[in-house]
Amino acid sequence: MTKYKIFLCFCVAAMQCSLANAADSNRWHINPEGGITWTVSDRLPHNDHIEMSGEQISVVLRYGVTADKAFTLERGLVFPMLRTVPNNTHASLMRRCGWDIKERLLINGRTPVQEKVKSISLDGMMHVVSELSGNGVTLNFSRTLFPSTISPAFCEKYVIHNAGSRAVQIEIAASTEEIVTEASKGVDGEYVISYRTDGLSGRTLSQGDSIIFYADCQAFRRSESRLALNIENELRQRRELVNLFWDNLVLETPDETLNRMFAFAKIRASESIYKTKGGYMHGPGGESYYAAIWANDQAEYVNPFFPFLGYTVGNQSALNSYRHFARFMNDDYKPIPSSIIAEGIDIWNGAGDRGDQAMIAYGAARYALARGDVGEAEELLPLIVWCLEYCRRHINEEGVITSDSDELEGRFPAGKANLCTSTLYYDALLSAAALCKDLKKPASQIAAYTQQAKDLRKAIDKYFGGVVEGFNTYKYYKENDVLRSWICMPLVVGINERKDETIKALFSPRLWTENGLLTQAGSETFWDRSTLYALRGVFACGETEKAIEYLQFYSNRRLLGEHVPYAIEAWPEGSQRHLSAESGLYCRIITEGLFGIRPTGLHTFTLAPRLPEGWDRMALRNVHGFGDKPCDIIVTRSGKNIRTEVFVEGKRILSKTMSEGTSVNVKLQ
Repeated sequence: MTKYKIFLCFCVAAMQCSLANAADSNRWHINPEGGITWTVSDRLPHNDHIEMSGEQISVVLRYGVTADKAFTLERGLVFPMLRTVPNNTHASLMRRCGWDIKERLLINGRTPVQEKVKSISLDGMMHVVSELSGNGVTLNFSRTLFPSTISPAFCEKYVIHNAGSRAVQIEIAASTEEIVTEASKGVDGEYVISYRTDGLSGRTLSQGDSIIFYADCQAFRRSESRLALNIENELRQRRELVNLFWDNLVLETPDETLNRMFAFAKIRASESIYKTKGGYMHGPGGESYYAAIWANDQAEYVNPFFPFLGYTVGNQSALNSYRHFARFMNDDYKPIPSSIIAEGIDIWNGAGDRGDQAMIAYGAARYALARGDVGEAEELLPLIVWCLEYCRRHINEEGVITSDSDELEGRFPAGKANLCTSTLYYDALLSAAALCKDLKKPASQIAAYTQQAKDLRKAIDKYFGGVVEGFNTYKYYKENDVLRSWICMPLVVGINERKDETIKALFSPRLWTENGLLTQAGSETFWDRSTLYALRGVFACGETEKAIEYLQFYSNRRLLGEHVPYAIEAWPEGSQRHLSAESGLYCRIITEGLFGIRPTGLHTFTLAPRLPEGWDRMALRNVHGFGDKPCDIIVTRSGKNIRTEVFVEGKRILSKTMSEGTSVNVKLQ
């Protein structure tokens, strides 16, 4: 047994032990409906936060249960299309409110004495089940909290159920409270933020009976009127949206935590799309980033995922983002801005060229191939070609790409040329060659991209390859002598020459922590995005057992641990916000890592499935893209080999038994 295999076995055993310990201490569990539930018992107080979004609103719910089991809630409301002054990246109308609906409730003429939370559940909405007691009565009290799918409104449904032995009288005070903002602080002048609670005249609630009432918060321009919402219709629409995400691109494995983490990731990746005057724009969120797009979060991270989900609005937002970036192509090859903000009317470019052209080319080429639409591909090709030419013009004497910074925008050093930019450019060249071939572009163009990729691969190894902290891996930039998490990038794009030492470095105590990868060894900072890339890369290069153990550990912690249920941005920056595109990166661990899907044409892709040793079967059902005729991919164990089958509309179009680590070509049309 080689030293590397001994190291791998040791790490897997250690991770299995850690995973078992983590599962034993989980705060949350998966419920029969597919959501997750925290059954409140001990380990109190506990507080957490979750973001939920619709086309016109986002909300961060900061919620908790106190030591005496009372429920606390603050709503961080964001209205992205109500722009404030100055109209910059962060100029969405935002307010935090903690109004308590119980203050409007009377039971037998008195306010409830005490609320004790029984459980909190999440499934694209928040459900809180409590017990109200006092004045000699006990009632069941439940909340359902969620954003409207299409309106600038946050909706709340309340149910009071009399589980006691005697009737009680219930009264609920109707109220409408409005705040009018300062005219000079709004792009459109004054805005109205309106909180409304339905009233209920005195009613006797007999044993076993229930009553329902509603509340909502809206915001609108002073010249507009409050919407007359039907909260039950809003609730139905939210459920239908979540079901759409959950019914498409369905993961089936023996590990239910992975299945549900993937299901939840589809929600967060896809709900954060805002209907702006500049078209649908996917936004990171986090009470900061709305009605705007970035070359990393949107163009690179989440857009290439949407074709697989078959979510029309997601595909529209992806195409729209590339159209916005294409507006800035120019004959002088000045860089495209890093971000287009304020519903598309302004830009942010504060970090200079972050390698944005490589990000855009990589994402746009992968999106176009996976989407499988000839018209969209022809439209996007000029942008891809322009970005590739920009990168070519920034190749230094040693054959790699220079840039002012990287996607961390100076938070950590990146030198004059960084590993991320060159590896993204490498992958973009390969995808562009495949796209040009399908679009019947000149053979000389295809040959040029193919040769440039070959040359760049050699240059990447020569320029970035080296010993860092004892590992023969990659320097993130030429002068780098400390391990960095982004050394995973060559693995993601199929550059495997240094995979063994790179994996050892990534999962060494210098980088790996209970929260994933440190951005830089010796620091305390972690960003989920590099962890998510690394897990995809380790699957992609064939180290399935190591990848699955760390993925299981990560997924258990994010879905069922102390801060749930999504991938997060970073810590300490942003307090682990649930930024949206990170959930897209999680989904791509499954599609591109575990199943090894790589688009090779508008209707073709390769499959290189990685079936973990402990699994007999896995499937990815209702996979869209490549012309949008959904398919099912089923992988089963067959002796020492695996059998891969692909079905379209119930008809098997491919069945192949192959050894682990090999790939198969799939043609849908």
